[in-house]
Amino acid sequence: MNGLQTSRNAGKEERSGEEPALLKAVQVHKQFGRGSGAVHALKGANLEIRKGQLVALRGRSGSGKTTLLNMLAALDLPTEGEVLFGGRSTSGMNERERGEIRRREIGLIFQSFALLPLMTAYENVEFGLRIAGVPVREHQELTERALDYVGLKPRMKHRPYELSGGEQQRVAIARAIAHRPKLVLADEPTAELDSRMGLQVLKVFKDLVETERMTIVLTTHDPAIMEVVDRVYALEDGQIVDEG
Repeated sequence: MNGLQTSRNAGKEERSGEEPALLKAVQVHKQFGRGSGAVHALKGANLEIRKGQLVALRGRSGSGKTTLLNMLAALDLPTEGEVLFGGRSTSGMNERERGEIRRREIGLIFQSFALLPLMTAYENVEFGLRIAGVPVREHQELTERALDYVGLKPRMKHRPYELSGGEQQRVAIARAIAHRPKLVLADEPTAELDSRMGLQVLKVFKDLVETERMTIVLTTHDPAIMEVVDRVYALEDGQIVDEG
């Protein structure tokens, strides 16, 4: 999509009174390798996500959902097509600009929690604020606020090995939201949790969307999640085959 087309689309959205999309994927292709050994992980994926939505990308292993999530996070670039964040193409940015968006405007949650084992819950969340470039004077308030939001302020001095799997995931969520990002991206956030812990995590996501107006996109194959999200994009063999 060229600049003129993007401007026309933005104009249509403004005239219709709708809030412009926070995130768009436009005919996104991703190829790994070349020649006969090339793997086409994405084959023309399109999606549109507005502020304040909870969106699921569902699909079996190898369907392309994690690759698409990496594109949306500006961690990788499409082979063809483009991803628009706030109306700007991430392909048109240099690595420093993409890094700034990731640090300041996006929160990332990994399936493996990715907590630093020798740091307490408080220190893990504060570390995320350092990476985001948040002034030191704001660290204590934002860290404690995020941990309180996920119900873990009383356990903020505990290290990961002293916490349950669900508690560790909630620390990871607190770290991702402490700097108040516009967008939170989560890769299979409930895959390592039992159903009770998974529901707790899902409740936190719903609260973030409803009270903080954050936008959350997660990959999943959990049927329970499909019932509560605002929108589902189904991926199969690198293509979006269904949405609802």
